[in-house]
Parts: sequence; structure tokens; C-alpha cells
Amino acid sequence: MKIINEVKLSFPAKSANESFARATVSAFCMQLDPTISQLADIKTSVSEAVTNCIVHGYKHQSGTIYINMKIVEPETLIVRIRDKGCGIEDIEKAMEPMFTTAGDERAGLGFAVMQSFMDSVRVSSTPSKGTTVTLKKRLSQDDN
Repeated sequence: MKIINEVKLSFPAKSANESFARATVSAFCMQLDPTISQLADIKTSVSEAVTNCIVHGYKHQSGTIYINMKIVEPETLIVRIRDKGCGIEDIEKAMEPMFTTAGDERAGLGFAVMQSFMDSVRVSSTPSKGTTVTLKKRLSQDDN
């Protein structure tokens, strides 16, 4: 896997920064000339992952979100979103549609949305250490 370009950034885990994350990842992947649909899928998936860091990872406490974006051959975007929050006890359970630890205010569809929009979603987590979500999408114009 040859890396074509890579960017790393970090920012406070605040709801106001969710749109910053969307815009930054969107701008980075523009060099692959994504379709409008591909771009919408990526932005939505990034939003879900960042929101999970804020709402579940840090549980409304202060913390930092780390994003690593890579473009690799062939025409593939990899976005790794990480927090150093509370972690996930049972990843398999957390990824089930409709499962949430945030009560009635959340639908529990974040991971399901990411999985439907990206080619692959990988989650790794250690309780009390944090969670990393890796999103991968090939951006070929031939796929449309």
C-alpha cells in the first residue's frame, strides 16, 4: 500500500468541531475527485465517528479527537478517527443497529450508517484507554 498523501490533525472534542472535521476530510479527499454521492457518504461517516467520540468516548467531558487521513493506491481514502476516552466494553454489541448507551436521545445507528456508506469500517477499543474507528473507501469514478 503506497501512501500518496497524508494529513494528521487534532482538535477539542466539542460539538462545534464536528463540522470542522467534515469539512477538513472533505477538502482532503477532493484530490481524488469524488462524486457528490461519495463525498456525502464520507462526510456523513466522519460526522458519525466524531459524534461518537464526543457523546460516548468523552461523555461530555473535555478531550481531544485525533484524525489521520491517508490517500493510498489505488484511489483509496483511509480516515482514522481516535479518542482517548472511556473505550467500548463490547464492540460487537456497540455496532448492533439501535444499540446506544446514551438513552432515548440517540438512535444507535452511527456504526450502521458508517458501514452502509464506507467500503470498510474497523473499530478497535480498550476500556479506559479510548477507541479508534478506521473508515476506508475507494473513490473510483468507474464504481458509479
